[in-house]
Amino acid sequence: MARLQIAPTRSNLFRIRESLELAQEGYEILDKKREVLTSELIHIAHDAAALQERVWAMLADAYQALIVARMVMGREHLEWAALSVTKTIEVDIRPHSVMGVVLPAIESHGAPVDIPYGMGNTTVSLDKATLRFRDVLAEIPALSETMTTVWRLALELQKTQRRVNALQYIFIPQYKETVAFIESALEEREREETFRLKRIKSKVTRPEVAAPATREYAQPTRDIGQPTRNISAGRGAVYRDISGG
Repeated sequence: MARLQIAPTRSNLFRIRESLELAQEGYEILDKKREVLTSELIHIAHDAAALQERVWAMLADAYQALIVARMVMGREHLEWAALSVTKTIEVDIRPHSVMGVVLPAIESHGAPVDIPYGMGNTTVSLDKATLRFRDVLAEIPALSETMTTVWRLALELQKTQRRVNALQYIFIPQYKETVAFIESALEEREREETFRLKRIKSKVTRPEVAAPATREYAQPTRDIGQPTRNISAGRGAVYRDISGG
């Protein structure tokens, strides 16, 4: 995993450490959310599959009865009978939240009239189709609530899974590698600075070499053929011995 291309400074180290802690906390929260969503989705999906299968079977029977009624009565009479339906069930939708996912809670009130049309110009086949559709209509609110819940939970679980994977396999390793790189660079810089300071200190505290001792010798001088003279009040030329012996 490639690290972040930033300068190895202490300010960047503190900033990346904070980002790493935030990413790890976010990963733990999202991982718990994923577990809750998964368990909730598995529980509801089983009920939704059974409910959907039952409603589809009821719809198949209702449409089959409707086909028979149309064959017996004719299409025109069937349409006139359908226009007499003026009352149906009412539903109330109340949203609620599960792990941040807004889900609907649907409640139905009332029921349509058993036989909404007159008895004239109708047949028993139409009565059978009407009753079967009436049974299907009573199951529609529960099916709508269950299927909507399943789809929203599945979509949210998919988003959560992508975020968890991004944190686990991209951001957290990237932040860790960047922190390790900056710490290594700062430690190397500190070692170089320590070594440099030791060199400077050793140069400052090194003892100075003392100057060599000097010796003075007094020797009278005289010119050949001249009487002896004293130089510098009785002292002759001075010679300095710098050999250190």
